[in-house]
Amino acid sequence: MSSTAPTGITGMTDIAAIEAVPLSDRRLPATTYEMLAAGAAISPGAPALSFFLRSRDFARPTVWTHAGLFAEITRTANALRARGVGREDVVAFALPNLPETHFVIWGAEAAGIAFAINPLLETDQIARLLRASGASHLITLGPNPGSDIWERVSTAARDVPGLRSILTVSVAPYLGPAARVVLRTREVLQRRSAGSVPVEDFRCAIAGARDDALTFDLPGRDDISSYFCTGGTTGLPKIARRTHGSEVFDSWAMQTFVPGAFAPHHAVFCGLPLFHVNGQLVTGLAPWSQGAHVVLGTPQGYRGEGVLPSFWDIAEHYRVIAFSGVPTIYSTLLDHPVGVSDISSIRYGLCGAAPLSEHVFRRFESTTGIRILEAYGLTEGACVSSVNPPTAAARIGSIGLRLPYQHMRAAVLGTDGGFDRWARTDEVGALLLSGPNVFAGYADPRHDEGVWFDADGRQWFNTGDLARQDEDGCFWLTGRAKDLIIRGGHNIDPQIIEEVLHAHPAVAAAAAIGRPDTHAGEVPVVYVQLSQDAEAAESDLLEFARAKVPERAARPRAVHIIEQLPTTAVGKIFKPALIMAEIESVIAEAARRVEVTLSGVTVHQDETRGLMAEITVAGQPGDLSGALAGYGFAFEVRTTPSS
Repeated sequence: MSSTAPTGITGMTDIAAIEAVPLSDRRLPATTYEMLAAGAAISPGAPALSFFLRSRDFARPTVWTHAGLFAEITRTANALRARGVGREDVVAFALPNLPETHFVIWGAEAAGIAFAINPLLETDQIARLLRASGASHLITLGPNPGSDIWERVSTAARDVPGLRSILTVSVAPYLGPAARVVLRTREVLQRRSAGSVPVEDFRCAIAGARDDALTFDLPGRDDISSYFCTGGTTGLPKIARRTHGSEVFDSWAMQTFVPGAFAPHHAVFCGLPLFHVNGQLVTGLAPWSQGAHVVLGTPQGYRGEGVLPSFWDIAEHYRVIAFSGVPTIYSTLLDHPVGVSDISSIRYGLCGAAPLSEHVFRRFESTTGIRILEAYGLTEGACVSSVNPPTAAARIGSIGLRLPYQHMRAAVLGTDGGFDRWARTDEVGALLLSGPNVFAGYADPRHDEGVWFDADGRQWFNTGDLARQDEDGCFWLTGRAKDLIIRGGHNIDPQIIEEVLHAHPAVAAAAAIGRPDTHAGEVPVVYVQLSQDAEAAESDLLEFARAKVPERAARPRAVHIIEQLPTTAVGKIFKPALIMAEIESVIAEAARRVEVTLSGVTVHQDETRGLMAEITVAGQPGDLSGALAGYGFAFEVRTTPSS
């Protein structure tokens, strides 16, 4: 099938209409800094960024106009350049969602390369990422009550050769006078604990820098703008190298394909973390490029105390027109009725990172009236690669159409893993991307091996996902070829769990997989095969793993000891069999809750729907379908006469 979208349903012609103009004639900004400048010029005095530290203070935010925000970004860029940050220098940041985080992201991209690090990672992981990226400067949260970010990051920094400076961001400006004094005193006392690396307050460091123009030449479209960690099958997450052009294009294509989501004076709520591409681009660069208003809700975003219970009131106050979330956000919002809040301003809720169950989709839209646009993207594709068109009827479960000018196809790979041919309509294949949003490769060239293909005169990137494309051009994910666990939209590399258990003397082999979960999408569990003559209790292995797995989200929910792990003909652990076993377990638990007797459960890989459970029950099915509706796997329930 051609990668040009057919015109089978309403909205499909949008791509053809957009692509009728060559991309070269679009005259897109070359860099993220220029894109922000263009957006700021639309309405310089209008609100660009509103931030509240606590959810109860949402009606009393700290506000930056577009002119003020762009001045802060310019000041940060110039200060970093004055401190020796060159075009190829990496400025790492480990920060929660603060206004200063945006100053750092876009200022660092102008001066050098911005590298986002999840501030919730453990010390060893942070140190490994700083070393792997070659970071020369680090910006992080200073000592702060209720947070141990400073303690973990400053300890990690001591083990990073080449790190030249640390800047600390304070939340003191957003506190009352008394609290500011206490916090500043604590910061001064503890900031000396970063070893030999000099430490300085971020605000003090940028205070004297010029804020009306850059003091250096702008980067180019093909220059590296950012580093991002991305899930993979190696112990250390792969670091993707992205260009200014890829981020600019993806932000432009997204707002072009979803008209009305980002426009001057429109408010967009940001609750996803700013160390993820969605938070930065979909609720940052894209709306600001159109003169829109971003509402940044607490340093913890959606996880902030009271944010989700107050969400509808926040949306009413700011007249929010769009927000972006993962499936867990939508399911949690259903627990908080809209009530008397006026949410008529909200046009779209964008959803990605993991499958959204049909039950949650339909219930959310029917109870709120908000259109959910399911989308697909990954770090290597800047952020968004496909989205359901807002002008077409919802196709629940589909990841929609490719973005204009970005090519996206399913391919059949050969036995050697190389490109064989393009998949036919509705035939499952490896999902490949090609286009101006695709990244420039990994920081470690070894990670590029086997993921790039040449076909039809283009270079294609293998996303690691499996998908089919229907006759109307819509894509449907059917599985993941790459070995990831996705918990609440957070990618977990199973190897970091398996490595810990492999170090246990009683364990011969371990396989970590995702167990379906109605709230998080998946939670990690581990299947273990013991060494010959070894003895161990599941509870002891679970305690061992939870104590030693460095990433909090990756700590397993359960450990199951089995006699023999399933393997393929060549001896590789066959994880799909374990995932199927977990689905069967979930179904059995749901049946017990609703007091339904199961006659049989068969889980298999369906050609078009992915993992599929065929369930038979004895007698009446009760509410089993309702009990399973919140899970991401497909299922069918049949009844047999009770004996």
